[in-house]
Amino acid sequence: MEPRIKICGITNREDAEKAVEYGADALGFVFYTNSPRFITPQEVVMLTTSIPVFVSKVGVFVDLGIEEVRKIANEVGLEAIQLHGNESREYCKGFYQPVIKAFRMKNIETLIEMRDYEVSAFLLDAFSSNSLGGTGKKFNWDWALRAKVYNRPIILSGGLTPDNVGEAVRTVHPYAIDVSSGVESVPGKKDHIMMRDFIQACKKV
Repeated sequence: MEPRIKICGITNREDAEKAVEYGADALGFVFYTNSPRFITPQEVVMLTTSIPVFVSKVGVFVDLGIEEVRKIANEVGLEAIQLHGNESREYCKGFYQPVIKAFRMKNIETLIEMRDYEVSAFLLDAFSSNSLGGTGKKFNWDWALRAKVYNRPIILSGGLTPDNVGEAVRTVHPYAIDVSSGVESVPGKKDHIMMRDFIQACKKV
């Protein structure tokens, strides 16, 4: 089965529309002010007016107050909430939308942290001491295979490009693929050729 494809770090209407045109299943919007891909809820509302209803809007948050996350989710109409910080197990239970908990795979011990989280999906990203995501770095995909023991959908991220995403899908067979920097010309601006080639590579597997 083809993995679902999420293009993350969308900051403008043209990138959003091209991602949908090429076959993306979901768009990710980063509500973390320290990110070069930060976008405001008001901007997301404006640029998604032409997005088909069957394309999911996913909000990315980092250690933001739970009430503020709920407010943004309702304002934007998010279909899912993706948490990239140090959010606790209890925090993750505070939403009616599906919650995706991201884990930065520093080593095999990171898998132990995932054990107690009752969320809708795990997103596995590469670890960096300087960034919480969008690093362009890869991690050991064997760890993603081991994470399946928790019976949660696995969303694979970290260092994926049009050149290696096919291998990633064949190796891990993830529920979904998430990409940001791997299809960018500069942080926050997508390269449309790379985005097209990335989505096609996912679908050819």
